[in-house]
Amino acid sequence: MAKKYEDTAALCSRIVGDAKAGVFAPVYLLMGEEPYYPDIACEAIIKYALADEERDFNQSIYYGLDTDALTVASEARMYPMMAERRLVVLKEAQMLRSFDEIALYCQEPMESTVLVILMRGAKMDKRLSAYKAIDKVGVVLDSQPLRIDDMDSWIRRYYGERGLEITPDAASLLAEYAGTDLGKIAVETDKMLKNLPEGTKSVRIQDIESNIGITRQWSIFELTKVLSSHDTAKALRIASHYSQTPKFAMAAATPMLFTHFQRILKLHALLMKNPKASSQEKASLLGVNPFFVREYDMAVRVYPLRKCQAIISMLEDYDYMGKGGDGGIATQEDLFMELISKILAI
Repeated sequence: MAKKYEDTAALCSRIVGDAKAGVFAPVYLLMGEEPYYPDIACEAIIKYALADEERDFNQSIYYGLDTDALTVASEARMYPMMAERRLVVLKEAQMLRSFDEIALYCQEPMESTVLVILMRGAKMDKRLSAYKAIDKVGVVLDSQPLRIDDMDSWIRRYYGERGLEITPDAASLLAEYAGTDLGKIAVETDKMLKNLPEGTKSVRIQDIESNIGITRQWSIFELTKVLSSHDTAKALRIASHYSQTPKFAMAAATPMLFTHFQRILKLHALLMKNPKASSQEKASLLGVNPFFVREYDMAVRVYPLRKCQAIISMLEDYDYMGKGGDGGIATQEDLFMELISKILAI
């Protein structure tokens, strides 16, 4: 997993831990394309900053489209009433027209106010005086989107933090269903756990299939598996069913195929340097559970280096066509079936 993302998770955890302990910064800027961690941090601050009986007079929540920076800054300058602190939260802050007054406030923030600025799916320009002021006196959490090939490890860690194990194939299927939407994984996991027997400690692929509504048989997870073994008939059958599912989109499918063949290419490079590389070394390089190494060992024999490079180039072309470029009158389903047929024929 990328170090930057580990830092985001660690910072979010620290913000939540500090909030539980009653320790707050004067200003928080919670932002980023991936809203999962900013949302968690914001919810924790709101939950722990004030006791329930203190909220009526000391908590103000604004929305960027319905307010302005002067109103937020003026509210932040007020003293608390019969409480240790005031809490001022600005949600959807990316809709605010200007941050000038907030920048001015952040130069000398009130010690008795906690100001939270939440930008969901957006970021504040780091050149703005507001950003520089907040970065100097407060806490900035910038949540970047996770890469698709990091999702399996993130899911396993997420489940581990909840005292659960998830089998590698179940993690891969869940990653396919949710993409890189971390909030979706959290919501679906909560729903699933309510339906599993009390005390469940391990989540299997059958639990994902029966409780989340995705079927392994017609998934891209199963498609990459049969592509690795070059089972032409089965691959075409799975591709046909998968491309007709309501959630199908070339824009989502092509990157997952790209990740698969990119891993095969990486394994080729490793084996050229070290033909006797261990399963653990292979798994570490590919960013997969050792459970899947056998599949990639088979795939490097099926797809020699030049074939693998040609497929990756082809995937880039079809990704472009799938997004509306030079695809002609072909439907998304037609393009996908054509792509899979060419991969098998190469």
